[in-house]
Amino acid sequence: MYINCVVIGDGAVGKSSLKYTYLRGYYAPMPFCTLGNDSKDVTIGDELCSLVLWEMSELEILRAHTYNKADVVLICFSVVNPDSFDNIKEKWFPDIQCYWPGIPFLIVGTQIDLRDDPREIRELSQIGMKPIISMQGRKLAQELGAIKYVECSACTQEGLENVFDETIFFTALKSLKSLNKKRLY
Repeated sequence: MYINCVVIGDGAVGKSSLKYTYLRGYYAPMPFCTLGNDSKDVTIGDELCSLVLWEMSELEILRAHTYNKADVVLICFSVVNPDSFDNIKEKWFPDIQCYWPGIPFLIVGTQIDLRDDPREIRELSQIGMKPIISMQGRKLAQELGAIKYVECSACTQEGLENVFDETIFFTALKSLKSLNKKRLY
């Protein structure tokens, strides 16, 4: 079984680090390749499954409709970049509705290790902003109909496994329900 997961979001929010750290098991400040796909074998129950992660840039999303095998989308934003959070509702959610209508998606807050960083807080306060808190992410996920809101840090790996566990669990559950429906007919 393959789970095709598309990772989207503004530039510099940590998409590549999220993907790279999960796949390789360690954090690299400058991931080698930022676009394209890579995969990791995971076990779900007794079944071996391949999680294929497709990272798309803002330009590639325009061609995304040609890749119609996506099972789930991760819309990423940085918790220390409020504009990237706002762009979920303004840009990324409308894009997935256009190119993948009805596709399940998760909203992923990245760079949570920076949420309490004094330098980040100071820079945001200078422009009248604050880091995004978990409650804001959960509220947006509920408003847009996301499967769930999850957050993580690729740097510290806090919450990283959970992002993909939730993605895999939901997609596998959806596949099993679909398979059982087919068996009934």
